Amino acid sequence: MHGSFGDSCRRVLAAPYRVCYIAQDFDASVITGAKQVARLPALTLGWQVRAKDIGRVDVSETAGISTGIAARYATAVFDLAKDGKTIKALESDVGALESAMNQSADLRTLLTSPLYSREEQGAAISAVAKEMKLSATTSNTLALLASKRRLFVLPHLVRVLQDRLAEERGEVTADVTTAKALTKAQTEALAKTLKAQVGKSIIIKETVDESIIGGLIVKVGSKMIDTSIASKLNALQNTMKEVG
Repeated sequence: MHGSFGDSCRRVLAAPYRVCYIAQDFDASVITGAKQVARLPALTLGWQVRAKDIGRVDVSETAGISTGIAARYATAVFDLAKDGKTIKALESDVGALESAMNQSADLRTLLTSPLYSREEQGAAISAVAKEMKLSATTSNTLALLASKRRLFVLPHLVRVLQDRLAEERGEVTADVTTAKALTKAQTEALAKTLKAQVGKSIIIKETVDESIIGGLIVKVGSKMIDTSIASKLNALQNTMKEVG
């Protein structure tokens, strides 16, 4: 399905959506229904939406703010999945969303472009969720994000959920940046070395960045090890400046 996601997303975004929302639709209970609304005040805290508010989102908000917003949603979604014994479905949804965002420029545009109205974003993301066969909780969360003009936090939300799911499995995600892709043997050796250091199974999340020239940049939680050649060259350059 993922191979054709770009075409599917384009069809969804090309549709003439004109769905209207009323103030009650912005209630956080849309994620799970009224019976569990008491769990979700953190989702709406600080984002009171007026019925006539159809303004555009300011996509210049910092990554820190986006991560903070995403963390609140992630906590609610993860707790609901755990209580409802639907962790496996959430894992599948998170994996599908990450793949879709990586593959589809149209979906990334939908998440961030101020050219889409609140109604258009809501209708489009709901159609995308249906096309991807996401669970009800995930689909409702996407709809809520759209109604709040917060779809731009979705990449952060996915990442936070990935960390929570890994923690639930007793694993830790290591962000690894390399100048060229690691071989399977190198990845396994690195995971084994990191496991010996942190005492937990390691999931390697690799990013290739040729600008680091060589070496590795490894981040596990709040700890980072930078052995990249670019970093060493910068350090040498700074040292030479001090000498000069």
